[in-house]
Amino acid sequence: MNDNYHVFSDGRIERQDDTVRVVAEDGEKKYLPVENAEAIFLHGQIEYNTRFVSFLNQEGVAVHVFGWHDHYAGSIMPKRGQTSGQTIVDQVRAYDDPKHRLKLAKAFVDGSIHNMRSNVTYYHGRGYDFEHVLEELEDARASLDGMETIDETMGVEARGRKAYYSTFDEILPDGFVFGGRQYNPPNNEVNSLISFGNSLVYANIVSAIRATALDPTVSFLHEPGERRYSLALDIADLFKPLLADRIIFRLVNRGQLTVDDFEDDMNACLLNEDGRKTYSKAYEETLDETIDHPDLGKKVSYQYLLRVEAYKLKKHLLTGEEYVPFRRWW
Repeated sequence: MNDNYHVFSDGRIERQDDTVRVVAEDGEKKYLPVENAEAIFLHGQIEYNTRFVSFLNQEGVAVHVFGWHDHYAGSIMPKRGQTSGQTIVDQVRAYDDPKHRLKLAKAFVDGSIHNMRSNVTYYHGRGYDFEHVLEELEDARASLDGMETIDETMGVEARGRKAYYSTFDEILPDGFVFGGRQYNPPNNEVNSLISFGNSLVYANIVSAIRATALDPTVSFLHEPGERRYSLALDIADLFKPLLADRIIFRLVNRGQLTVDDFEDDMNACLLNEDGRKTYSKAYEETLDETIDHPDLGKKVSYQYLLRVEAYKLKKHLLTGEEYVPFRRWW
């Protein structure tokens, strides 16, 4: 049960017997085999009813809704695959223990910077001079030990990400000018791609957490808040370089995405439908890629890595086994 389905057309989505049917505004019909589905991503203006929601709850399939600006708007989550009062109690205790929370927050930032550095190292060995960026990222990681608060730890992450983003304008071809992170709304093509990719990673992490008994609203690096799954923000930071960013570099540098795949709307630069389809297809193909996992002793998909990360955190909270964040090893 690991297939994701992306719906871009406007219209309605409904239960049809024992499957799901998408009916576009022009009457075209498409069926989604939910027996193998992990989640359905709704990108268009699409209607659904309680019968559809109840069916997906029965099948254990999540729905992730994207609104204007390609922004993640929310999820309709099925009942949990697992429930554990003890897990939630231990999770809240870790959050409420300043030393424990800080240690976990530092682990997330350490892993995030490592994975950003992995991307920079790849391009540094292919004709780019990013030695100064690699040093800045390593200095940021080294400074984590001296951080005494969550805010200071967040500052290290921001410092590392700023250095990392400074490479984008060199890696990407002419016509794709980054100039720094800007969102709500994204102001250019690169920011639009980053926002869309990050939203997909976040939504997939939400689904991965659901498979555990962890509470997605109780986090350690990001402050828990209203109407967001802040634990997904913590874990997503580890995987954005591997998933969202590498796909951007690949699609743009190969000419599979061009400036023609974007549109300006109300002072925002957004992927058009063709662009979202191209990116989403590459994203799902990447999730299906497999690697040899040194600890599990078998090949696992990138999508499975997301679930492994949630289980690693759960195991740490329940048993005290050290939590080692995902760090790209290949």
